[in-house]
Amino acid sequence: MQLRLAYAGPTGMVVSWNTFSKLSRPTVRYGREPKALAHTAFSTVSVTYPTSLTYNNHVKLTGLQPNTQYYYLPEYSNSTVPYTFKTSRAAGDDTPYTVAFVADLGLIGPDGLTTSVGTGAANPLGPNDSNTIQSIENNLSNVDFLWHDGDIAYADYWLKEEIQGFLPNTTIADGYKVYESLLNQFYDEMAPITSTKAYMVGPGNHEANCDNGGTTDKAHNISYTVSICMPGQTNFTGFINHFRMPSAESGGLGNFWYSFDNGMVHYIQIDTETDLGHGLIAPDEPGGSENEDSGPFGSYQDAQLVWLQKDLASVDRKKTPWVVVAGHRPWYISAQNDSSDVCEDCRHVFEPLFLQYSVDLVLSGHVHVYQRNAPIRYTDADPNELNNPSSPWYITNGAAGHYDGLDSLVLPLTPYSRVAQDTAYGWSKLTFHNCTHLTHEFVASANGTVLDTATLYKKRSCQGSEGGHGQYGNSDS
Repeated sequence: MQLRLAYAGPTGMVVSWNTFSKLSRPTVRYGREPKALAHTAFSTVSVTYPTSLTYNNHVKLTGLQPNTQYYYLPEYSNSTVPYTFKTSRAAGDDTPYTVAFVADLGLIGPDGLTTSVGTGAANPLGPNDSNTIQSIENNLSNVDFLWHDGDIAYADYWLKEEIQGFLPNTTIADGYKVYESLLNQFYDEMAPITSTKAYMVGPGNHEANCDNGGTTDKAHNISYTVSICMPGQTNFTGFINHFRMPSAESGGLGNFWYSFDNGMVHYIQIDTETDLGHGLIAPDEPGGSENEDSGPFGSYQDAQLVWLQKDLASVDRKKTPWVVVAGHRPWYISAQNDSSDVCEDCRHVFEPLFLQYSVDLVLSGHVHVYQRNAPIRYTDADPNELNNPSSPWYITNGAAGHYDGLDSLVLPLTPYSRVAQDTAYGWSKLTFHNCTHLTHEFVASANGTVLDTATLYKKRSCQGSEGGHGQYGNSDS
């Protein structure tokens, strides 16, 4: 069950899947032809945790060819027909390609986002709407991989959904069963995507615990805290066990911070939930804004920051001219001006490095709206806007959808905002045309309509030719 892939460098792929029993030697057969799975890879990684209903199995396939289709079949698969994947493009490959990006994507269906909501909730799907998972599936042939920047499944909404009468009530002691059920349902419904495309993830606050960062039953005047959570549903335990991101290949740390190259792009996943550095307390660390006992995970105080600077300094901009960073919490957003929505500490830690190393694009979620900003330097919009700015371009898209899944923008919008909306579920489509032009589109999940599009132009030399405006000239529409 829950088959999922993750890049392990241009010549590797991690295959992960879940079983009800522990496997002594998780095994994957694979090859270049569907009827000739001539190669076998195995590991000893079959791990579980308290409250989990399944075991997470992880096998790394190595020595693969870049940008090449393979067929594979995990041990004890429910299918006899091999699945397929394509490895990432080698760094320096300047072929245009497209990536899907989401944040704050939760369970869809009768126990999650559907056409009805509980008492006091809002934002159900319309009767004929597609949801974000369906919308991405419909575009899957044109997408290289899916990047999910935190808040995965929203299993920690179980108690809120019960209090609002959306789910049947259970006891607090048995709540872990509901949590795990929601989690497994989500991973199952993602499998049509994640079994054929790399599923790159980062940490969000809803991975930290089982109680939605605190839940109140107003009718009975009861406030619940992380103290109700069973071992295994705190401190990002499920997130740590379920995924294997390429931290070993990039010197990062687990699924929390890492990087990878794909074609002309260097991608960086950062952790805004723990390990901020500079002595600052991240929101999910003890004493943070949500007062959860989560992290830090680094072996020393500034572990993430030291890694990030080293990683940025090592980027070969001739091979990967584009540098794109994703971190769950935004700091440039038209939202409540408090640490739960606007992560000022994140800005103080990360922005100087983004400016120093000329990061092109910074993606975030957490606030359940869509807001495309201008490129920004220390709160000021870059005067060049999208025409060769010297500052990173900031886009927040936390509108992928989950139970009760949209927030309201705070008006008036911030001066650096260019387009913003809080009424439609959707996902981001990033197209890298060449070394000078990158287009971002906000796709409405309901019907596939592109509600916003803009193209960033950076003046630099592509391999073998001078980058120019051409057909992808400066655009801000």
